Amino acid sequence: MTPPKPVAQTASALSDFANKHRKYVLAGPATFFITCMLIIPLGFTVYLSMTGASGSVSRNADFLGLANYAEILFGNDRFWPAVWRTVVFTSVVLTVEMLAGLGIALLLWRTFRGDSILRVIILLPLVATPVAVGMMWMLIFHPTIGAANEILSWFSVSAQGWLSDPRQALPTLMFIDIWQWTPMVTLILLAGLRSISDEPLEAASVDGANSFQRLIHVILPTLAPTLVTALLLRAIDALKTFDIIYATKGKGGGSYHEAETLNILAYSYSFDYQYYGKASAVLVLFLIIILTICCVLIIMRKKQRV
Repeated sequence: MTPPKPVAQTASALSDFANKHRKYVLAGPATFFITCMLIIPLGFTVYLSMTGASGSVSRNADFLGLANYAEILFGNDRFWPAVWRTVVFTSVVLTVEMLAGLGIALLLWRTFRGDSILRVIILLPLVATPVAVGMMWMLIFHPTIGAANEILSWFSVSAQGWLSDPRQALPTLMFIDIWQWTPMVTLILLAGLRSISDEPLEAASVDGANSFQRLIHVILPTLAPTLVTALLLRAIDALKTFDIIYATKGKGGGSYHEAETLNILAYSYSFDYQYYGKASAVLVLFLIIILTICCVLIIMRKKQRV
């Protein structure tokens, strides 16, 4: 049965429009999703950071302009220590994860008996969620019933505070993050190593290069784009680490706020004190820091491609 002429004309017009503006039509759903899930919440957060919103979210908040930013940057004794902890945490875990991930990837690069079983064992930490990992390590590092202090007692070493000691809390959290996310770096770098052709390595061997020289002059330069990609992905994740810290340290600080990073500080302002304006200002400043670091890493990656 032939459809009515107006319906056929409308369908033809829509088809012509879709073909003519195909790139916009195809990108439309994704653009709508990103706008709803990212741009609108981000815009509202920026607006909220310029208000005195606190207490009940239904209360009318006074517009303060940049007052929240000025107070956080110049009149807050928790912001800059939180920035420092965030930078130290990210720097240490990135360095260790990249070095350990590269070493393990080089170990798994060549096939040997039992390599598949070893790969499965190494990748096991990625299976669990960060909250579950945090709860597991919180029990292991418990000062009285934890397995860590029990093992230390076998060697006549006194019990450690681990997560409860202000001097040990942040290093312990770094260890937990390294334990969980080094396998991801290993996986990325192993994929990069598997893509390296054998010809340059064979040519270097013919020229008399030893294993270390092949690593420095052939493998690492070829693997550089993959290294920067892994560094970028882990830098973004490490900077915004929240779940492991929250799962092990409750609401973050504890005594002396020894584990309070920027994410934990924003959470504390929002849910402990209900200072939504200040919490939003902290998050906007944190976003600026993350974008700056990511831009630097992206520039590094582009230079590796040239």
